[in-house]
Amino acid sequence: MGKRIVADLKKRSKKGLEYAKQILQAEKIDHPKLREALEHYLAHWDEFTHPGLFSIACEAVGGDPDDFVPTQAAIAMMAASLDVHDDIIDKSKVKHKVPTVYGKFGAEMALLLGNAFLIEGFKLFVNSTAMLPKEKGKMALETLKKLLFEVGNAHALEVGLKEKKGFFPDDYMKIMEMKAASLEADMHLGALFGGGEAAKVEVLAKLGRTLGILVFLREEFIDVFDIEELCQRVAVQDLPLPLLFAMQDQEVKEKIVNIISKPKITKSDVAELVDFTLEAKPVVELRGKMQHLIEKGLLLANNFAKAELWNRFKTLLSFMLEDL
Repeated sequence: MGKRIVADLKKRSKKGLEYAKQILQAEKIDHPKLREALEHYLAHWDEFTHPGLFSIACEAVGGDPDDFVPTQAAIAMMAASLDVHDDIIDKSKVKHKVPTVYGKFGAEMALLLGNAFLIEGFKLFVNSTAMLPKEKGKMALETLKKLLFEVGNAHALEVGLKEKKGFFPDDYMKIMEMKAASLEADMHLGALFGGGEAAKVEVLAKLGRTLGILVFLREEFIDVFDIEELCQRVAVQDLPLPLLFAMQDQEVKEKIVNIISKPKITKSDVAELVDFTLEAKPVVELRGKMQHLIEKGLLLANNFAKAELWNRFKTLLSFMLEDL
């Protein structure tokens, strides 16, 4: 199921991503190290979630995503900006076995490159709103601003929370919900640009938010399975959310601490960690919340009568608990 979803999103995102790369490569960047950082990022840039979801929402209301390739490129650029800046905050030096810009070129170059993506993406997005009626164009800009500010506030709250002692499940769930504003933006804007009526735009925005929470929670689970990502997060004392939930159980906490305190974590350690983490009652309850979100998303998807469209949403939502 996962491979089919990724293949579809990549196909949908291809034109927007290529357009974004062309614009960025043509930009005048004098500093050789910053240019090298840009080329490094572009060589490994395979963003498909954000423009892909824009495409699905656009199509869901009867629009043609190919009419809005620059908009998809703008969304991809702004997502890249958040990605590069997040790596600085999280001190992520490697992702998917590839050095991040922060890991390879340092915080300064990462910050500057992230800024370049944001400036270029926002300029392109503003230009693309000229395709919309004036009021809808203003609405698109307000929607983008509001939701991106929410994402920024989520990261600020997360940084503050990490500085506190103790674990606060409700606070972390609130942060996941706020981070999901980025995916709400994708689907809200896709429906808006696609010419959807207000009711459909609202449904797709809510579906984007629900899907976003699931995506971010799934990523937290995946980081428990991935030994490199796990070790990296342990090193900077930023444990994946399922571990933090599991550690509410004192007995499980002792087992987790014994493993993550080792000088070197092995694959067998990770396998053991996964077993007792997934079996911990707080984590079982967390997965139950994810199932509830899937059911909520399916109810929202019922607003779309076409069988093909409903099945696409069902596949996307159901995948969020696959193999967890």
